[in-house]
Amino acid sequence: MKFDNLEEFDAMGDDHIGAAEDTPMRDDAFKLSSAEKIDIIKDDVRHIMETLGLDLTDDSLRGTPNRVAKMFVNEIFGGLDPKKKPNASTFDNKYKYGEMLVEKNITVYSTCEHHLLPIVGRAHVAYISNGTVVGLSKMNRIVDYFAKRPQVQERLTIQIVKELQEVLNTEDVACVIDAKHLCVNSRGIRDIESSTVTSEFGGKFKDMAVRREFLDYIQLDTQF
Repeated sequence: MKFDNLEEFDAMGDDHIGAAEDTPMRDDAFKLSSAEKIDIIKDDVRHIMETLGLDLTDDSLRGTPNRVAKMFVNEIFGGLDPKKKPNASTFDNKYKYGEMLVEKNITVYSTCEHHLLPIVGRAHVAYISNGTVVGLSKMNRIVDYFAKRPQVQERLTIQIVKELQEVLNTEDVACVIDAKHLCVNSRGIRDIESSTVTSEFGGKFKDMAVRREFLDYIQLDTQF
């Protein structure tokens, strides 16, 4: 895609154009160790802060480059490391539960890949067993793993569904995410009320009656 000016290129990030289904990664993404990445990023953050005119000899700022670097590698972008992918063990569906299983209100903390600002919201995930089941907490861990990387919400929704389809060996998986993007809420248009809803429906969830049942479940008031 060709852009005639910098403004047009910047606007692409607001329009979610060209988001691949897989997170774009270089072939040498894991050539460096986590410690080596932290060391490099620390210097980059220091350079950014100094360029902004901040005094890094101040007690409050002195440790910021190292803290940010560790946070990037070990925490908010930890989902880029395939070694951190949750081991989602499955079990035989011995009790022959054949209805929909829904895990709702899963907390989502992610990062917009266009501005590196937070995405905060809730994911609702469901599946219909094809003979196997997965531990409930593993569904939360799968959401968290794919959220911990630079993301667009559409891709995150698809990645969660595809991972669970593979784990459970069934197409009958669905996910809805409702989230606020601080790149919209705190900059640009600065609309603090709006949120973004995305969905991905596989297998039986493409049937309107099954989809409606799932959407009704996630509207239930289950607060305790």
